[in-house]
Amino acid sequence: MLEIITFSLLNGVVYGLLLFMVSSGLTLIFSLMGVLNFAHASMFMLGAYFSYQIGTWIGFWPALVIAPLLVGAIGAAVERYGLRHVHKQGHVAEILFTFGLAYLVAESVIMIWGRNPIENRVPAVIDFPAFLLFGTSYPAYKVLMMAISVGMFAFLYLAFRRTRLGLIIRAALTHPEMVGALGHDVPRIFVLVFAIGSALAGLAGVIGGFALLTEPSMAAALGPIVFVVVVVGGLGSITGAFIASMLIGIIQTFAVSLDYSLLDLLRVFHVVVSSDSAFHEVAAVKIAQAAPLIPYLLLVVILIFRPRGLLGRRDA
Repeated sequence: MLEIITFSLLNGVVYGLLLFMVSSGLTLIFSLMGVLNFAHASMFMLGAYFSYQIGTWIGFWPALVIAPLLVGAIGAAVERYGLRHVHKQGHVAEILFTFGLAYLVAESVIMIWGRNPIENRVPAVIDFPAFLLFGTSYPAYKVLMMAISVGMFAFLYLAFRRTRLGLIIRAALTHPEMVGALGHDVPRIFVLVFAIGSALAGLAGVIGGFALLTEPSMAAALGPIVFVVVVVGGLGSITGAFIASMLIGIIQTFAVSLDYSLLDLLRVFHVVVSSDSAFHEVAAVKIAQAAPLIPYLLLVVILIFRPRGLLGRRDA
């Protein structure tokens, strides 16, 4: 039992940190620009595909650097030549634009790499046991994923809370005219923010592509959970996104390992449920089967009791 709990906790932390790696860029873009980017998970997918392609050419470590930079460059181009002009039309236009961009990226991936999943295996350079626990080896690439995630959180927190550049970027959101009057190029600041947010998603794709199936639908599968993380943590809060990611990752991982149902619990208390009733069918569902619903149930609870999220400061 202790072994199951320990490994479930470790896997939950890894999954939670992966969610944070993806959601941190989205939170950054929203907190500093006020833009809900529905194509953000597509940047994660591009990071996975770019790293796979670059890795086959020149190796994993160059791909770890080049792939996020490429995705960041794409994000900068999207903001400079697309979103900047749409931004004048309001938030609805921004959402529609990013929705269309997500479909465009998905179709482009299909045209280049095909509809079938690619063989994005863990590179041999990080495919070795990091340590032994209960006689079972724990893979090094998961430890690398955790290290990069924690480093990403520290970078974002320190860079945007403790540096002059971070103060300028945050001021440019609320008082762009004043920041511009002080001699700062506000449009260039927004390009930089969008590029950094996209690059963070690309970096998550480089590492997360090994843990998840790399296919054209991976953005559509991960995107909704990422938005759940952002809303539960609080729109615009990096710390809230970190807490929500860990909470969802650990709870969902533990739920997957529980092969029990409400019916089993009722039997412990000697409660008999008729097999002909509709309640019997619902109560017989295993917790592991209902695990994918947990993030959305948590979202509903948060929206009911704390609409602004755990650490959010905005009601919208």
